[in-house]
Amino acid sequence: MATNNNKIIYGGQVLIDLTSDTVTAAGLAKGLTAHDKSGATITGTNTFDADTQDATAAAAELLTGKTAYVRGKKVTGTMPDNDAVAGEISSKDTPYTVPLGYHDGSGTVTIAAAEKAKLVPDNIRQGITILGVEGAMSGTEDVKAQAKTVTPKTTQQVITPDSGYNYLSQVTVAKIPYSTSENSAGGLTVTIGG
Repeated sequence: MATNNNKIIYGGQVLIDLTSDTVTAAGLAKGLTAHDKSGATITGTNTFDADTQDATAAAAELLTGKTAYVRGKKVTGTMPDNDAVAGEISSKDTPYTVPLGYHDGSGTVTIAAAEKAKLVPDNIRQGITILGVEGAMSGTEDVKAQAKTVTPKTTQQVITPDSGYNYLSQVTVAKIPYSTSENSAGGLTVTIGG
């Protein structure tokens, strides 16, 4: 025998009808009270405070160990916490690769000290500015030019300044050697090149 009133009719008019209600304790916020379709008082047990069905966060986007609810499921983060990341650039062709993960915003990437020490005005031609350092070198400071004379060969030659010289001011290419001599067969041997 039912003991709860879930439908009340007075003078032919329905005043309250809970029979088609769908509220349940699990669907009602924790601590709130209501009546279910039988008319019984229920207290909510639901601890969800938001509908997460449209959430898009992934474990890799949450810090390691942090948790969140996404699409009704608890997700534990896997993104590394790198704090203040620091790096150096030591070559123009070797960029610094920023590691995957969270950075607290206080990290820095700098030019390696050995390379930074080279960025002085006397190492940069006058009229050129590199990374904020204006050049002061006129091009004549401690510059030693070398003049060379070379004789052609039958193989390729690369002509460069000797140690202690900065550049070649002149390269003189001698004429190709040419000589003749009688040979034992009664003819001439012609020798071209050295």
